[in-house]
Amino acid sequence: MIGPRKVTREERIKIAFMIANQLLEKYGSEVKAIGIYGSLARKTDGPFSDIEIKCILNSLEDGYCYEWTSGDWKAEVNVDSVEDIVEEATTVEEDWPLTHGQFFSILPIYDPEEFFQELRQKASSVDNTIFKEAICKTLVEEMYEYIGKLRNIEIQGPETFLPTLAIKIATTGAMILGLHNKRYFTTSAQVLPEAIAFTDKPEGFDALCKMVMSGHLYDSKKIVDVCENFWNGLWDWSKENGYIIHYSNCVPF
Repeated sequence: MIGPRKVTREERIKIAFMIANQLLEKYGSEVKAIGIYGSLARKTDGPFSDIEIKCILNSLEDGYCYEWTSGDWKAEVNVDSVEDIVEEATTVEEDWPLTHGQFFSILPIYDPEEFFQELRQKASSVDNTIFKEAICKTLVEEMYEYIGKLRNIEIQGPETFLPTLAIKIATTGAMILGLHNKRYFTTSAQVLPEAIAFTDKPEGFDALCKMVMSGHLYDSKKIVDVCENFWNGLWDWSKENGYIIHYSNCVPF
């Protein structure tokens, strides 16, 4: 078998510490903290999972990322400054529920000043208004546009794009719910199953997610009907929760 190959958790941890030692040798006193993130940090890694590491330096002009494979396994090392990683951890965008779980589960390898604990506290103290702004932005910039594409396809095709569009609508809906609940998803593979578990959600969301997860995306009319039903439910749910899809007769600038 050409890689990736099966690697035990113990072996991955050993490799991560070896990489951390190399980073300490390279950057010396500039290193603020080094930690493992992703499935290895959460203890949910499988035999083919990669190794993901954050290396935080006291100062750095531009962050960068190393990715490489030994043949059997793959590693990724993100090198960032303290200032940049704090800004990233406290920024809320549409994909926050998928990207920011890493800041709550970092496993420290080298962290003499408990920086990762401080980072977790900063990431969890973002004001609710920031999340509300991200939701309203996502409703306009993503979801509204997807529904426009859906209705265009009804008129002029191509119907072959409907399965992809259904996945996009379901995933974006899940991101909106993650933002609403200030909850992050474990992995991209768990976005829809975990989003369905939320209690506060729009009508039609479960039906859309179940259709997508089942893979039964061959009936064009059903896809359109399920997506339209979710859109109507999302519209009502958004109004009930104070999320406004802004519209105006004049250009806002």
